[in-house]
Amino acid sequence: MHNNIKIAVVEDDENLRFLVSHRLESEGYSILQTGNGDEAEAMILEHKPDIVLLDWMLPGKQGSDICDNLRKSGFANLVIMMTAKSQDIDKIDAYSFGVSDYITKPFSMDVLVAMIENKIKYFINSQGADLYAFGDTEHHPNIHSLVRDGKKIELTILENRILLYFLQHVGRVISRDELMQVVWGYSSNVNTRTLDMHIVRLRKKIELNPDKPAYLQTVRGMGYKFVNNPN
Repeated sequence: MHNNIKIAVVEDDENLRFLVSHRLESEGYSILQTGNGDEAEAMILEHKPDIVLLDWMLPGKQGSDICDNLRKSGFANLVIMMTAKSQDIDKIDAYSFGVSDYITKPFSMDVLVAMIENKIKYFINSQGADLYAFGDTEHHPNIHSLVRDGKKIELTILENRILLYFLQHVGRVISRDELMQVVWGYSSNVNTRTLDMHIVRLRKKIELNPDKPAYLQTVRGMGYKFVNNPN
């Protein structure tokens, strides 16, 4: 039903792990599960699930450490953090260690399923071109990287998504609302300040002069526009 999409559920609360796994199996996903952080890393690197649902706090280990280790080992698929308190995510830069998104407990199974379907639609079934180019920079979306002058510049998962969307819609004015819908999907707890912060960081990586952006331009009162061959 879901083209054999594999989801790893890493959660030490057995009841929750059972509920989530059971519901996702009933939706047609194939499930791997564990409540142990060390086991999780080995399992994920071996089976390479399309999506990892990762508990924030695991015995002896933080989910952020696991995610960081997975990214360093080259795992590039979606990692969704399950966190008990939204302020945990606010305290740290959730995206610096490569989390794709998060969902706050307690969540309804319907919300989780909708979120996963949204991710699959945008990020698993829509891998278009493997390479985009602007100026003297290449964007390799599948490995979240830019290549310029033979050097690789890493993007966070969210910077990667934002840039990919602009490169798929060069020249079109994209409103903040549209961008937030595409990048964060279902999530209502993202504000425009968060988006603007990601844009600022992305500009530092793609612009020669981030204060006077040539590519990722602000359109006052409307949003942003990506210009591929600036004057």
